[in-house]
Amino acid sequence: MIDLKFLRENPEIVKQNIKNKFQDKKLPLVDEVIALDEEARAAKQEADDLRASRNKLSKQIGALMGQGKKDEAEAVKAQVNANAARLAELEAKEKELQEKITKDMMVIPNIIDPSVPIGKDDSCNVEIEKFGEPVVPDFEVPYHTEIMESFHGIDLDAAGKVAGNGFYYLMGDIARLHSAILTYARDFMIDRGFTYCIPPFMIRSNVVTGVMSFDEMDAMMYKIEGEDLYLIGTSEHSMIGKFIDTIQDEDKLPYTLTSYSPCFRKEKGAHGIEERGVYRIHQFEKQEMIVVCKPEESKMWYDKLWQNTVDLFRSMDIPVRTLECCSGDLADLKVKSCDVEAWSPRQKKYFEVGSCSNLGDAQARRLKIRVKGKDGNKYFANTLNNTVVAPPRMLIAFLENNLNADGSVSIPKVLQPYMGGKEKLVPDQK
Repeated sequence: MIDLKFLRENPEIVKQNIKNKFQDKKLPLVDEVIALDEEARAAKQEADDLRASRNKLSKQIGALMGQGKKDEAEAVKAQVNANAARLAELEAKEKELQEKITKDMMVIPNIIDPSVPIGKDDSCNVEIEKFGEPVVPDFEVPYHTEIMESFHGIDLDAAGKVAGNGFYYLMGDIARLHSAILTYARDFMIDRGFTYCIPPFMIRSNVVTGVMSFDEMDAMMYKIEGEDLYLIGTSEHSMIGKFIDTIQDEDKLPYTLTSYSPCFRKEKGAHGIEERGVYRIHQFEKQEMIVVCKPEESKMWYDKLWQNTVDLFRSMDIPVRTLECCSGDLADLKVKSCDVEAWSPRQKKYFEVGSCSNLGDAQARRLKIRVKGKDGNKYFANTLNNTVVAPPRMLIAFLENNLNADGSVSIPKVLQPYMGGKEKLVPDQK
């Protein structure tokens, strides 16, 4: 959510930003907010004048009563009562107008960074840099579920009977590999100075609307029937919510946190050729990184966050690239975002395994996460998040890039301690 004062003073910039995000249907909201704000401020001014008048008249009543001028005092009291009725009317009107303004402001997209490429959808995203040499082996790479099945490591049929499509059973070495990657990712981030955290896996609606747009909420979140609770789609949601309605001391910033959680997503409207297997699922686990910092430090942390993911994947011999998200591919709260994509030897292309986002002060403004500076002034913090690793999708990249011609899977040195010292996984069947 952008600053109302900024919108009031820069309506054309806000409108151009909406156009850059190809959301022209939202353009009328800018003028609507300006009109509502003008009306709300007029109501507030009249209410303030009435409150000042009430205080002045109350003193007059006391003075008149002290002078024995009861009739005059009663006349002033009648005026106070009349003003009270008008004041109550204005306060109700002001509240109603503020609610309308907030509703509109929650829909108007955040101002994107000038460096973001302008484009309608993810087809306009721009490659930034490649890390590692993509290799296509001289043997056929099976589909990822076939690789897992060769180790008796997955059962989609049973999961379908138990929970439906989009769920899975992982077993044996594949399940252990899944957990090993998460544990390694946790330690990797701790070694980089991040504080480990396990957050709540459900959050209230005011936190949901504080961390994401309404469109994202509708497409992603599972609601707990009969309760004001939602299952989290990523631990970023509850981790940023941890700071709701707080004033942080500037000298304690930045907060750098890495969190583990299961994630639950409806994946409403998500389609593509990789919907089979465990590429697009309703339940998965993830290691996340979150930063709460001063505005002037957010660009630096943005670069550090995506680099952490690149370094993690490269430590496991997986080639990756970074992709700058264009304006139309950015969620409404994001200032800037890039995807980290891993190389798929089977598909002979890269696919997304993580996303790094700078949200500026949008989440902090919605959740009232403020910082008290050394001069005593308060301002909104900046928030950022990035995927460390999210198996089982990450398992696809791992298995394909570490697969050998005989069907075995090599275990990189960094992961061997988490796999009981195993250097290689050997399939039970070929």
